[in-house]
Amino acid sequence: MPKTSGISKRIIDLRERYYHSLKDKEALLTLIAEAEISEQVYHSNAIENSTLSLEETEKILLQIDLDRFITEREIFEAKNLARVMTYIQQKAANEPLTLMQIQWLHKLLLSNIRDDVAGRFRENNEYVRVGSHIAPPPKEIQGLLDEMLATFHSNSHHHIVQRIAKFHLMFEYIHPFVDGNGRIGRVLNNYLLLREGFVPINIKFVDRQKYYAAFKEFDANGKSKIMEEIVGLSLTNSYHKRLAYLEGKKILSLSDYAKTSKQSHSNLINKATRQTIEAFVEKNKWKIGL
Repeated sequence: MPKTSGISKRIIDLRERYYHSLKDKEALLTLIAEAEISEQVYHSNAIENSTLSLEETEKILLQIDLDRFITEREIFEAKNLARVMTYIQQKAANEPLTLMQIQWLHKLLLSNIRDDVAGRFRENNEYVRVGSHIAPPPKEIQGLLDEMLATFHSNSHHHIVQRIAKFHLMFEYIHPFVDGNGRIGRVLNNYLLLREGFVPINIKFVDRQKYYAAFKEFDANGKSKIMEEIVGLSLTNSYHKRLAYLEGKKILSLSDYAKTSKQSHSNLINKATRQTIEAFVEKNKWKIGL
């Protein structure tokens, strides 16, 4: 994993710190996870061209009326995805990821949106295209998904970043559903991370172009370098956030930290983006724990 080898080492260290910090703080960790759901929903839906802002997403999940007209589909997309994310927090540690589980998660996701296709893989003449990529024919889906899961589990000796990146690329290449593949694919990333004892990740809307480039790289030559970088940075970001709270640090915005430390804000943003400082994104703002 060329450019992400440093991140891989850092994740091992951060994970160890994380487990050391957990004692008697499970309730705090639950609060962090619950508070994070609206952000995860916003970013995942925004990647799929939802018009909802983070604030609007939060209001929908809190059942607060919005100031503008929102389609029924977008409301259900937010509520359903939040429901799926809550479900995996409760189930991932104890239940293995199977094809049946993937179908159940998809049914939860598309309920009241596309009930005709919710919870089932593509069949008959249901073909899908993403950009220039035409997904494999329906008859190949189950075999390819079985291979995808087998590859993930048989590579347990590889770093989790490599395994998740490859899994996600394979899932989106297969595109097993008529609709909702991107959202459910990002949910599955977190299902597997939680099951393997890691923290969940949140692939940000701001990284959408890089995220698309990762799929193009995989389609072109089967490589996962870009996706590994995305997953690695997202995972360190998630650990930095949790450790800031679990270790009882004082949390500042990066702009305030720049003033107090007399450092360049742009330089700090650059370091935060590369995750070479313990900064994290919360509610679309860079923060740091000190």
